[in-house]
Amino acid sequence: MPDSKPLKLRIPEPGCRPGDQPDFSEFVIPRAGEARRPDVDAPAEDVRDMAFSIVRVINKKGEAVGPWAASLDVDALRQGLKHMMTLRTFDERMLTAQRQGKTSFYMQHLGEEAVACAFRMAIEDGDMNFPTYRQAGLLIAGGYPLVEMMNQIYSNSKDPLKGR
Repeated sequence: MPDSKPLKLRIPEPGCRPGDQPDFSEFVIPRAGEARRPDVDAPAEDVRDMAFSIVRVINKKGEAVGPWAASLDVDALRQGLKHMMTLRTFDERMLTAQRQGKTSFYMQHLGEEAVACAFRMAIEDGDMNFPTYRQAGLLIAGGYPLVEMMNQIYSNSKDPLKGR
């Protein structure tokens, strides 16, 4: 192919190396409530810029402000907190079991409880989602039995996949 150009490989340099002090001076953190909330069916090109910023909802006083601040009723808030606390307890016990060698693999969810639990509460039954690691909150908030989750982690005979 005479018209083809030689291939080039560019490996970007990281902003800092482990142990160095990172510099975030060029990163602008918007005020809480400033980010627009596009329609759920907005074209991807209309929201692309949002992937390079932060959507802040909680202000310095701890209040939810702006177009992203939903007004949930007290029962929904309590239910969400219950799911997050259940996940925190489940996570603590499964991580302990993994560290004791009782299971071969477990990925901790600490600090990400709200992401998975709130996401599950926002979708409807039958909606598709593609969970990865740290997403057990999807199952817990969806009512999946904890014992069955444990059986899968332990890969025992009661695991739906029979430990395979």
